Amino acid sequence: MAVTNIIVGERPQASNVIPIVPGMRTDVSGLQVKNVILLSLPDDEYSMLRPHLEFVELPHHTIMHEPGEKIEYGYFLNEGMTSLVVLTSDGRSVEVGIVGREGVVGTPLAVGLHRGPCRAIMQIPGAGVRVKAGVLEDILLAAPTLQMALSRYALMQGLQVAQIAACNRLHEIEQRLARWLLMCQDRVDSQLLHLTQDFMAQMLGTGRPTVSLAAGILQRAGLIQNSRGTVKILNRKSLEGAACECYGVIQHFNGGLGLK
Repeated sequence: MAVTNIIVGERPQASNVIPIVPGMRTDVSGLQVKNVILLSLPDDEYSMLRPHLEFVELPHHTIMHEPGEKIEYGYFLNEGMTSLVVLTSDGRSVEVGIVGREGVVGTPLAVGLHRGPCRAIMQIPGAGVRVKAGVLEDILLAAPTLQMALSRYALMQGLQVAQIAACNRLHEIEQRLARWLLMCQDRVDSQLLHLTQDFMAQMLGTGRPTVSLAAGILQRAGLIQNSRGTVKILNRKSLEGAACECYGVIQHFNGGLGLK
């Protein structure tokens, strides 16, 4: 089982549960839900899911599930970003996908699978709601809109994984770094990204000196400001120009998922 540092909010007593209002999207304690998939559901389907949504804070490096282990929960992020990482037996790793508030962590559950090939780890801290895997699977049987949304997202995620795999093999590191920073910003909607060079190197499947060199190229071009533990995007339009074609391809796939 994955070792996590998830902080779970207290579930309110029945007398304190805030009733659902048509079109309103909160959990049972009244906290606002910002996840795009949950916001897209009709009221009847959201009402089935809402009592089972558990608010969680997700600090940096929280692990939601490990490769090959049973997936215990589906996570719908309100903020922050999760990396899907492939690990090798020699200890190396590379990121093959990312999830923000547009999606769900635990996509295998959408098609009745209980294990996945990747580690899901919080790359940028945030918060969201989670639901037990068995409960989610039961609700999907009576919630066609949710089933369609999760199945569609699983397909889009598969296309993203394939494109990133090609990108990591075929394109220069500064192009890949530009693409990756843009994808991160799309999901956190902020100019400032709290990312270390060690972590960027791990996600891009390369060494820290190589990432430092690539970040230096982008910084000297005036596209980013690279400080200790943070990257500030200064010129997004020019950063898009510096990225490889994979960013545009991924954005085309993601067009209906609530991203920029």
